[in-house]
Amino acid sequence: MGVGESAVAETGARLRTRRAILDAAVTALIRNSSATLADIAVEANVGRTTVHRYFPERSDLLGAIGTDFLDKIEQATTRARLEEGSAPEALRRLCQEYFEFGDLFTLTFAMPELATGPEWEQDTDADRAVVALIERGHAQGTVDAGMAPAWVQQVLWSLLFTAWAYVRENSVPKHEALNLCLRSLAKMVSP
Repeated sequence: MGVGESAVAETGARLRTRRAILDAAVTALIRNSSATLADIAVEANVGRTTVHRYFPERSDLLGAIGTDFLDKIEQATTRARLEEGSAPEALRRLCQEYFEFGDLFTLTFAMPELATGPEWEQDTDADRAVVALIERGHAQGTVDAGMAPAWVQQVLWSLLFTAWAYVRENSVPKHEALNLCLRSLAKMVSP
């Protein structure tokens, strides 16, 4: 194995460890919003010093969770292919993509400090893509023109949060909650 290959392997291992810590942090913080870095290390099955190597302070970890969440939203928005099909079809795909991030969304609602970095203060490419989609729906007559893009976005987030809460509080299958969410969204945007 050459020097370059070793560096790539190390980077891959570091990325996997970082990912494991971020995922474990979300799990631990959902359970207990005051979870310490030591609690998160236990959840990630790594040593406390390993967590500190990646995230020296709790605030560093929280900032990384917030940034990671924005990255996931961007990727999910791209996967939803908003430019394809009718606006309601694209909104349906977007909702399905976002539904997979229930834990992150729920945590962000419970811990608003996750969404306080400067990257949260400006519209992202995902935000602009969703607004463009809704405006396209208005122009094509497939989305109620009386529903402002910002309103539709807020309702989308609200429906998703309601679906996740429905699963958590009523022990219903995720697919049932997602179907109800999608039906509600379709009725809401229908002209």
